[in-house]
Amino acid sequence: MSRHTLAPAASAAAPQEAAERRRGPGVLLLAVLLLGAAAALALTVRADVVDPPFQGADERWLAWMGGPHEGFPAAVAAPLNWFGGPLGVVVPLALLVFLLVRRRWASAAFLFGVYLVGSTAVVQGLKHLVDRPRPADPMVRVDHGSFPSGHAAGAALLVVLVGVLLVPAARRRAWWIGGAVFTLAMMWSRTWLHAHWLSDTVAGAAAGAGAALLAWWAFSPALARERDRPAHSDRPARRS
Repeated sequence: MSRHTLAPAASAAAPQEAAERRRGPGVLLLAVLLLGAAAALALTVRADVVDPPFQGADERWLAWMGGPHEGFPAAVAAPLNWFGGPLGVVVPLALLVFLLVRRRWASAAFLFGVYLVGSTAVVQGLKHLVDRPRPADPMVRVDHGSFPSGHAAGAALLVVLVGVLLVPAARRRAWWIGGAVFTLAMMWSRTWLHAHWLSDTVAGAAAGAGAALLAWWAFSPALARERDRPAHSDRPARRS
């Protein structure tokens, strides 16, 4: 490939990578807004877990998700349910192994920290804080507490993680659009399966994305330094 072919891609990626090194306020502001929205929803629901102000809207949405629960929607919702459950852990674990093999220590620490804090501390903390009853007769196995949706949080969190660690800066816009569609599909599936209220999925997606973005802002200088290392330093040393 010629030097002229590579120039446009490099010049397009440079401003975004430079912005990450400067750690500008945009990512931090978005993270705070998303986490603040999730916290506001949590406090609102906790004040009246049976009948929060938007319970009527949640119930109308759930009625629209009434069925029939078969055909193409079922074929989409079933794998999303499994992906957001135990099967979904395979993806971040495989990514963690990949980063460790490549000796990308800062990226591995970022992934581990975001997944641990976002999935465990934020989501489970909100579940125990709010303890909202789930819709009647969910069609899949569920744990305690409807608020927030762990599946929606995990989907949004994973979108940010993969976008930060694997997607070049010049191609992230397309990734964010696709990731938003994936997250919305996960939110729909949780309500279609009657596992969550709509507001649970909104709060889950906001919490997952907000936690990941906040960690990205904090780790961005270390991630940028790691990307600047020579390519051969990522490879395991050969034995003589």
